[in-house]
Formats: sequence, C-alpha cells, structure tokens
Amino acid sequence: MSSDCPFCRIVRGDIPARVVYEDDDVLSFLDANPLARGHTLVVPKTHHERVAAMPDDDRDAVFGALGRLGPSVQAAVDADGLNVGMNDGSAAGQEVPHVHGHLVPRFEGDGGGAVHSIVRTRPDLPDEEMDELEADIRHAAE
Repeated sequence: MSSDCPFCRIVRGDIPARVVYEDDDVLSFLDANPLARGHTLVVPKTHHERVAAMPDDDRDAVFGALGRLGPSVQAAVDADGLNVGMNDGSAAGQEVPHVHGHLVPRFEGDGGGAVHSIVRTRPDLPDEEMDELEADIRHAAE
C-alpha cells in the first residue's frame, strides 16, 4: 500500500467511500466525481500504478470484478448500456496512480461517446506500417 495514494487510503478505511462490493482482492465503490449516475470504480487492494505491473492474480481479480459488477450497476440505475474502461498512465488520462477500472452507466441521449471518441485525431496508416506494427507488437508479446 502507498501512504499517500487516495485509493489505498480508501482500501484501508482512512477515507470513507460508498462501497458496493468487496472481496479479498478488490474493492469497488461509487466514483466521488461520477460521469453518470452509478459510475463505479473497481480497484485492486494492493497498490499497482499500471496494469502491466500487476501480478496475474490481481489483474484477473480486477477484470473479473468488472465483469461481474457491470450488469449489477447497469440494472441498479436502469441504464441502456455501460462503458467499461481503464486509463493506464497519465498520457491516457489516469489521474490517480493506482490501477482502477470504471463502470460508467450509459443512457440514450446522454451526450456521451463511444471509446472511439477518446482520440479526436486518428492516424492514417499505410498497409506497410500496419504490417510493421503487427510484427512489432507480436514480437514484444512473445
């Protein structure tokens, strides 16, 4: 745990939160600054700043909880849909350097966008560059 991390402080009980789910590995609570009614966060109880830094069991616990809680959040607020996402790193918009997943209920006409609306300027990549990217990512994943 990190002494100055707000999510670690919530996990320890130093900061109050509206907890909706807890098990040995994760804590889930309503976002204090919600994007929508029912916006819920899922955090690992151990401090990890980035998804890639998490051991498999912590990562599986977070993603498992996101999958289990999503339908409950959506049903509780009678949402038409749900965005499930993570901001991984400051360049991606991560404001709290502790891995956390978002469950954001969506409603017809709410003015929000799809995940594809995150970046406004898309690259126009030729096939050769796409082929190189495929090979580079495949190689890095080995």
